[in-house]
Amino acid sequence: MPDLRRNDAGTVGAGMGRVVRRAAGVAVTGSLTVLLAAAVTAGASLPAHAQGTLNDRLAAGSSKGGGNERLLVEAKELVYDNDRNTVSAVGNAELHYGPRTLLADRVRYDRNTGRVFAEGNVRLTDETGAVVTGDRMELTDDFKSGFIDSLRIQQTIEQRGRPARVRFSAPRAERIEGQTTTFEYGTYTACEPCKDNPERPPLWQVRSARIIHNNEERRIYYEDSTLEIAGVPVAYLPYFYSPDPTVRRDTGFLAPHFVSSNVLGYGIGTPFFWNIAPDYDLTVEPTFLSKQGVLGQAEWRQRLANGFYNVRVSGIFQSTPSVFLPGPLGSGDRDFRGSIESSGHFYLGQQWRAGWDVVGVTDKWFLDNYRIRNQTISTDYFREAISTAYLIGQGDRSWFEARGYYFKGLSTFDWQKQQPIVAPVIDYDKRRDGPEPLGGEVRFQFNFQNLTRDATQYQEIPRTRTYLLSPSVNGITFPLYSTCTVFERGQCVVNGLAGYNTRATAQLSWRRTFTDEFGQRWQPFAYLRGDAFYVDPSRTGFQNSEITNLFSPDTDFSGRIMPAVGLEYRYPFVADFGPLGVHTISPVAQVIARPSETHIGRLPNEDAQSLVFDDTSLFQWDKFSGYDRVEGGVRANLGAEYSITGRNGFYMNAMFGESIALAGVNSFRRGDIANVGRDSGLETTRSDFVSRFQVSPNQNISFITRARFDNATFALKRLETGVTAKFAPFLPLETSLLYARYEAQPELGYERRREGLQATALYNITPNWFVTGSVLFDLSHYLQVREFYASAAQSYFLNPVGTAPVYDRPDKFYVSASGFGFGYRDECTTISLNYLSSPIETATGLRERNQTFLLRLELRTLGEANIRQNVSTTTTADGIATAR
Repeated sequence: MPDLRRNDAGTVGAGMGRVVRRAAGVAVTGSLTVLLAAAVTAGASLPAHAQGTLNDRLAAGSSKGGGNERLLVEAKELVYDNDRNTVSAVGNAELHYGPRTLLADRVRYDRNTGRVFAEGNVRLTDETGAVVTGDRMELTDDFKSGFIDSLRIQQTIEQRGRPARVRFSAPRAERIEGQTTTFEYGTYTACEPCKDNPERPPLWQVRSARIIHNNEERRIYYEDSTLEIAGVPVAYLPYFYSPDPTVRRDTGFLAPHFVSSNVLGYGIGTPFFWNIAPDYDLTVEPTFLSKQGVLGQAEWRQRLANGFYNVRVSGIFQSTPSVFLPGPLGSGDRDFRGSIESSGHFYLGQQWRAGWDVVGVTDKWFLDNYRIRNQTISTDYFREAISTAYLIGQGDRSWFEARGYYFKGLSTFDWQKQQPIVAPVIDYDKRRDGPEPLGGEVRFQFNFQNLTRDATQYQEIPRTRTYLLSPSVNGITFPLYSTCTVFERGQCVVNGLAGYNTRATAQLSWRRTFTDEFGQRWQPFAYLRGDAFYVDPSRTGFQNSEITNLFSPDTDFSGRIMPAVGLEYRYPFVADFGPLGVHTISPVAQVIARPSETHIGRLPNEDAQSLVFDDTSLFQWDKFSGYDRVEGGVRANLGAEYSITGRNGFYMNAMFGESIALAGVNSFRRGDIANVGRDSGLETTRSDFVSRFQVSPNQNISFITRARFDNATFALKRLETGVTAKFAPFLPLETSLLYARYEAQPELGYERRREGLQATALYNITPNWFVTGSVLFDLSHYLQVREFYASAAQSYFLNPVGTAPVYDRPDKFYVSASGFGFGYRDECTTISLNYLSSPIETATGLRERNQTFLLRLELRTLGEANIRQNVSTTTTADGIATAR
């Protein structure tokens, strides 16, 4: 048995070629060559060139060429084999070299070749955090280059704010200088392997004869590749490349999109992204359409030191303009159609920023006809493009904003002459502590607005469906631009006044809250408001001259002053019932004394038309939504609030109250030129009652309802109620149900009640599979249709021509819109198919139906594709004469 004893100097005895050092739990510091040099300092024979090299590296303090990187080794044992000139770390070997870490069952370093051989459960982590695993690795002693058998790489990246793991695998690969890895017969995927059957193919993967991952270029090249879905080849590409998953921007082709439409034909769009520089890029996208030619789109983006901006242009010379409706229903025979969009945002300092968001189109139907989407397009209530430029400043307790607006109506029913140009709109708000001895808070508000419009917008009450134009296409009439038959007060209102309208408003207010020894809260307040107007209404062109039959506006300069003093009182009673929670009852009383509002009905109202009286506005000092109206008169607002806060997340809140006009002119009784205030619930001395009830048994379920009741009969005037619920973990279901009912407001043009019900649901069949659905019921639609048929039947009996109309829609549950879909999603794939239908029928004969199928496929880190198919079989009012 050989003698394994060492002398005090650590030398090896004659004839001894192998030394074992137990190193369990011990970290040995130095490079591999340093370890070797320490083991053979005396009595060990080494080639001269090797010993010189080791000494040089030892003096340099690194294993290869300079730097301060050191090697840390931890293993159960270290084996020095002088005969073979090797050093081995055996048993849970762990080697740290700078930012790189190598783990294996056994690691052997060959001093002759400078190579590192790792075997058994090999795991290499590089400076990017990527994890390389394999059965066997042959590397250089800095772990940057070498060959790997049974290679597997896992790397975690951030994409769209979510972590994602990408995986490469190959039976053999070569790693060069830590920059390039070549996979022979490799695969790439972002899918997790099956836990129960890791050998099963992932949901998708790219299989290539050769994959080259260049870390320096941050690109992945694929040669002779196929895309496999569940192990089945579905697409073949002889050669392509994609950005490294860590890259957010790289020159190349983006995922194409496909078009299928009866008016556009079949087509494909191929976006090309050009990463010109780190701070700017260009995307060019030609879309080839079989029936219309080539739709060109380009977007330029640039980021500057203090902000960013982009410009997007679209255009096409149409091959078949005749498929679109003639004017004013569509673009007609226009050959060229296009748009330009731009947005920008710049920081001018710590407190100031400026920017713009503009849209320009050749015609109002272009963006919709060619399915060009933009965030500036508003579709909540009206389909319009809002162009704006702004300057904003913000301090600790101040706010300044200056804007200009241009509204472009994108619906057939919008008349651009009635759209206002608003520039500028200036708002300033400043708050500060009140002076002693008043204390409290002092607030100064300022608003300036300048507006112009070409044509006055009239609305008949009640609506008798009188329109300026009623063109017909294929026997279908499209009434456009509502107006009045009789231009008299009480039968016609003005929603927008033609001409010039300028207003400046300034308000100074003060308030302070006191709490006495009994817990009563008193808040006195006062404000002084002044308004200055310049009004120059247009009385020529279109129907502008009819305005003189409705009211006599204050022309040129005028003004009004509104001082006010008030007091708000609250007395919360709090009781803690232990497991039943904390109960709070708070009576609230507010009294405001002001003179009567002046100039009612003699000034335009542009920004104060959306008056809604409910629990949220009961205790507001001024219940009008904008500055063009100001609430006057002495008024008391009374109410009470009751709440319960439980120990287990339970919460309940209820509120009830009303508003009483005590003296002076009730601002809501005398309607202005838009009749704002009438049918609001505030026009009587004692207002309607308003209420709120909210209950949340836990964080997953919430129910809230708001209602307004007639102050004399307690009849329901307005109701909004809804519930949202998440039943997890007991049931994988998320759902919401919303119901609204508004009684008729004939003085505002709503001659019948409006009622609707909306339901949505998302059900997770499994953690990956889901179904969704939504439906919107117009519960009052049958009233409109029934009246239309009654009117048509009466006309038929007076003049019997053709076939007598028959009312055959007794069903109240008319589906106004619906959507259904299903899909699959996991860490690497999202696929969904949705069907959306939004039919709209009116008693005028107009029929508009939008049925859409939307297929979306996303292979995470590789790309995504969307296929959208619109289906229609009748003439529509969206500028298209045939089916989509």
